[in-house]
Amino acid sequence: MSRTTLITSADAVFTLTVKTLFNAPITLENWATDHGWSGSQKLKLATTSLSIDGRLNKGFVPSAYHMALHFSAGSRSLPVFDAITTASRQARTVYELNGELLLHGLGQRFTFTNGCLTEYDPVPAGDTTLGNRTVNITWENVLPAGL
Repeated sequence: MSRTTLITSADAVFTLTVKTLFNAPITLENWATDHGWSGSQKLKLATTSLSIDGRLNKGFVPSAYHMALHFSAGSRSLPVFDAITTASRQARTVYELNGELLLHGLGQRFTFTNGCLTEYDPVPAGDTTLGNRTVNITWENVLPAGL
């Protein structure tokens, strides 16, 4: 009997922790329709160059992972990012974020470490209905694991 893999993001759970600002993890909710999150670029793992005699030279390159989270204008997760933004601007500091994304359908977990809020839409667009708001976080590391 084969196990069916579900590729829906509807049962995904994203939990965020904010060091020194909140005492408990926050479960993010009310994602934007059809587009909850995305990586804005792939992780770069190596750089290469080809010598004039045809030898490939290669080396590991550390790189950050840039992620965009998209929320419906009415999401109760947005006041969390409002608070982080306000605290960061007032204290002129950056707060450390850590996250965990559970994808139940795939049986996978992704841990995001040592991140920070890098960009944020403070106000929704005033379309016929209020537009989605985007939160950009840069992570030091992303670690995949099973559930």
